[in-house]
Amino acid sequence: MFINVVKNRYVYFTISAILFLFSFLALIFLPLNLWVDMTWWTQSEFSYEGNLNIDSVRTDAEKMAEEFLYEWKKVINNTEVYKVSGESKFVVVAWFDSKFDDKTLETLKVTFKEKLATILETHNKNLVLDNYTNIGKSFGDYIKSTAIKTIIIAIIAISIYLAYTFSWSVAWISPFYFALITTITLLHDVIIPTWLYVFTSFLFPEFKIDTFFITALLTVLGYSISDTIVILDRIRYNLKLFWGKTKKLDVIVNESVNDTMSRSLYTSLTLFLVLVAIFFFWPLSLKWFILAMIFWVLVGTYSSIFISATSLYQLNRNKKLEAYKEEKERKPEDKMVV
Repeated sequence: MFINVVKNRYVYFTISAILFLFSFLALIFLPLNLWVDMTWWTQSEFSYEGNLNIDSVRTDAEKMAEEFLYEWKKVINNTEVYKVSGESKFVVVAWFDSKFDDKTLETLKVTFKEKLATILETHNKNLVLDNYTNIGKSFGDYIKSTAIKTIIIAIIAISIYLAYTFSWSVAWISPFYFALITTITLLHDVIIPTWLYVFTSFLFPEFKIDTFFITALLTVLGYSISDTIVILDRIRYNLKLFWGKTKKLDVIVNESVNDTMSRSLYTSLTLFLVLVAIFFFWPLSLKWFILAMIFWVLVGTYSSIFISATSLYQLNRNKKLEAYKEEKERKPEDKMVV
């Protein structure tokens, strides 16, 4: 089946533009369902004399955290209680929701600390608070800003590499266009799937944004751009193959996309089926990572086929195009190289 992607390019552009704008605004104005490694937290280390049932301490600390509310809103996202091996010490870690302002949250932390000490005294009268650590907004902001910087650097580096790789390939097509298309495609593959995941996390709170989410994002960026490179390189290959002949750019773009269509779909389908199997049969701790990858595979496959090649045509549709002559004759059976 032959698909005329150039003819329907405005449909694809419109769909992507609407989804991108909606996703971008949603990510700016809607709160994120962050996991503990991106929220504020406190750590209290206690020493004690005599006996202590750590399981009972854990149960009471978790119950108190669940019942600790402010204006009917849950304050604590998660708690962890563990004993220090070989010592008469234990640690209580509490992660606080970031929806509160700084002043309110600091007050809540002090209140939680006092209530925790009161409850723990019922288990052992000889408790001593040896160390108290309060991690505020700056740490969570550092994690988030580092993630954003990493993504931006990755996109810029990939775009520069693509510009260099495709430079001097086709007369009248600047390497800047290849870098621009790469940047647009990657931003498309970041923003829209991220919003899909955020929307899912509101429907199912167990799917949260954490460092594994960022890892999945960077992983699929590499997968997405490899698919885009294959399609763009096929366009370059066909331009050189039909240099001096009558085929126009729209024909070459359509043929290039259809040449690589089966490869893109089969590769993505294989990965998609594996991810779905892992999602349903592997532990919950890995499902966040897998769900994020599923969204990015779907959107990345769409953008590689329907956005990257059509964008190249749209930017150069009114130009007189021809390929640079090569020193040796190019044979049709030559493989694609990047």
